Amino acid sequence: MIASSNRARGDAPLEIPSLRRRSAVLVTGASSGIGFATALRLARRGTIVFAGIRRQIDGEALLRENSDRIKPLLLDVTDETSVQRARTRIEGLREFRLDALVNNAGIAVAGPLELLPQDELRRQFEVNFFAPLALTQAFLPLLRESGGRIVNVSSIAGKISIPFLGAYSASKFALEAASDALRMELRPFGVAVSVVEPGDVRTPIWQRSSERGLRLLEGLTPDEHARYGEAIAAMAGAAERAERTAIPPERVAAAVERALFARRPRARYLVGAATRLRLGVARLPEPIRDPLLLAALGLRRRAKERAGRERERV
Repeated sequence: MIASSNRARGDAPLEIPSLRRRSAVLVTGASSGIGFATALRLARRGTIVFAGIRRQIDGEALLRENSDRIKPLLLDVTDETSVQRARTRIEGLREFRLDALVNNAGIAVAGPLELLPQDELRRQFEVNFFAPLALTQAFLPLLRESGGRIVNVSSIAGKISIPFLGAYSASKFALEAASDALRMELRPFGVAVSVVEPGDVRTPIWQRSSERGLRLLEGLTPDEHARYGEAIAAMAGAAERAERTAIPPERVAAAVERALFARRPRARYLVGAATRLRLGVARLPEPIRDPLLLAALGLRRRAKERAGRERERV
């Protein structure tokens, strides 16, 4: 249970086994986006935040916002040595008690599954799936000791897969399944596990994903371009439209905060009305769902046009 010096109405009561040990949370992927917003929100609440970052300059940006409660922590979530070094550092700071782990670090690999290089597919899973499990394994002894919580930042893409984001969706589906298992496995030890499921969020992850997609498009052979070029361009347009209506990362940070401080944390926290709409679509039968998704992404019309051209050539 997480202690806070600024408890909001309905949150867990203040419980501090030792007045000498301050409540702390580890947030991965805190350099930007959701992780950055979460670190600041928790720090302003009065919680000590170990903010996992990849570059020292990112830590300086966090410290400019809140130097009292944020502790930047150089952390490569895919590197076992880096993870163990982070645990050693936190465990050695006996004035703090680790009450929660927020697995937020993530990447999005976009493109047709047929063409994505195997190393890109593996990296997608290394960051989005294997890294959260590695961090959970590393920090569970500390979380069992405190009766703490784990919050995995997933996505509505872990409930419904769309074309050309299959690798990303697969990694989030895997994270959702692992979170369900962990929630039941860790319940006897007093460690709660929640999943936060946002939709489109205004973060750099999608810009970087779009840039990767454009590089992939540039490297296509003429045959590959004939098969996928128009569809990839349509997806790029859909991504631009989604960015205009995306929610700010602070909305997701608020959901993470609720999962950390609620008296009885829920298994899942959906963020945004659009996310609830997509969850409804995910529950539709495939013969209805697939055409809806293709139409929404501008892919159904292009598929029909392509089929028409193919018939004309025949």
